[in-house]
Amino acid sequence: MHSDVINLREKLGLFSDHWAPRVIAALNDYQLKLARVKGAFVWHQHADTDEMFYVVDGALRIELEDRTVCLNAGELFVVPKGAMHRPVADEECCILLIEPRGVVNTGEAGGEYTAPNDRWV
Repeated sequence: MHSDVINLREKLGLFSDHWAPRVIAALNDYQLKLARVKGAFVWHQHADTDEMFYVVDGALRIELEDRTVCLNAGELFVVPKGAMHRPVADEECCILLIEPRGVVNTGEAGGEYTAPNDRWV
């Protein structure tokens, strides 16, 4: 089996909506997703999995109950499973997420930011 080269910037150019992750690749039982984000997301948690945020462009804050983690382009942070968190971007930010297939982006919080977890770009 072979894979095609994936250019993150080209994939990001294919959509412009915020908080709507797009799957760009699969790795075993994990999906790699790109998202454009701006503003504050909902407070949520993932009871059964960690969640990795890698900042491709821009800056992202991840608010946790006991601290805030600030990320710039080229940096990543893993939110431990079960940790309440809220990503916030003052200006548009592009991120790469790695998470198990089927994970709902808003956890059990639901709401208007809940995105389909099988939307490919």
